[in-house]
Amino acid sequence: MTLTDTLQTSLKTVVSYRVRSLLIILAMALGVAAVVVLTAIGDGARNYVINQFSSIGTNLLVVLPGRAETSGSFLGAVLGQTPRDLTLKDAQLIGRLPQVRRYAPLNVGEAELSAANRLREVTVLGSNANLIPIRHMKLAQGSFMASGTENSAQIVLGAKIAREFFPRTQAIGQRVRLGDSRFLVSGVLAAQGETMGFNTDEIVIIPIDFAQTMFNTTSLFRILIEAKSHSEIEPAKRAVLATLKQNHDGEEDTTVITQDAILATFDKILQALTLAVAGIAAISLIVAGILIMNVMLVAVSQRTAEIGLLKAIGATSGDIRRLFFAEAVWLSLTGAVLGFLLGQSGSLLLRLTFPQLPAWAPAWASIAGILVALATGVLASLFPANRAARLDAVKALGKK
Repeated sequence: MTLTDTLQTSLKTVVSYRVRSLLIILAMALGVAAVVVLTAIGDGARNYVINQFSSIGTNLLVVLPGRAETSGSFLGAVLGQTPRDLTLKDAQLIGRLPQVRRYAPLNVGEAELSAANRLREVTVLGSNANLIPIRHMKLAQGSFMASGTENSAQIVLGAKIAREFFPRTQAIGQRVRLGDSRFLVSGVLAAQGETMGFNTDEIVIIPIDFAQTMFNTTSLFRILIEAKSHSEIEPAKRAVLATLKQNHDGEEDTTVITQDAILATFDKILQALTLAVAGIAAISLIVAGILIMNVMLVAVSQRTAEIGLLKAIGATSGDIRRLFFAEAVWLSLTGAVLGFLLGQSGSLLLRLTFPQLPAWAPAWASIAGILVALATGVLASLFPANRAARLDAVKALGKK
């Protein structure tokens, strides 16, 4: 039998057994679709996290009080010693480093905001004017701590806060009370929504000095730093640690986290997750392969007379084997293509339902799903094909 004869005969056989072929194709399609959709979810989650981190700043470093890499000593625990707090002096020293473009000391708390006969609890960020560019925020109106106004009681309102308190009037220039202090609204943030679970539309920002007075503290929650360039991130980290160690009497009691380190960690975790869900989805392809094997084994016993006739007219064992291989390829290829289309449709539905999730299946997953489906189908046909090839022509023709 020529290759053309083999392909044509196998295709006719596949078409003639419609229900059987449809079930096999459907099983294979669902396996490939599962691979495509699940890897789209995994890769979409990875890209979502990367985009979220990119939106909170560029070349970002975060200074935290306490040493994350080592545990406290027993003597320190007995004497009640704790890591030294971060202070404004620490932040100012960091701001003088040549590798640092900007720095923003940060305090976070909650207080009651009241104005225009309205009252609600809000999240308060105390910082300087650098917080807005470092965190990639934008001001829709006004300004924050312009030159010469650093010590004035200014407040910047989140977009939602401004709409709630001043729905019909201009928020800029209005007086509000935050806790026990009065502030002048100098700016309104542009609507940005949630970033890393933090809704910037529902915050207010005040100068760091006022925040420390309001929360009765001299320490800082964090210090945010923007390096001058991506290549300066690691040198900036080393310089910050050295500066703080010197200012803290030689104690290494601070931790500096870089944005790249956080992204690399999340990237590894989510890539492993994507591969794991792809492996789980691939199990369904193995199940589909077992189905192909079982159905073909049954087909061998049902088609003994056909196989005997083919051998009687000159078909060799190799021809019979290739015929079964071709049937498996037709079924697997059709199922793989259908599964790819179903998977892409599922990914599209995910993107439409959750626009913030970039659920695009990676190319390697789609290609791998199709190739694995083909390989599974061919491998599953090996045993039935060999069994059919070993049939004796005379005995096969004698069976009905």
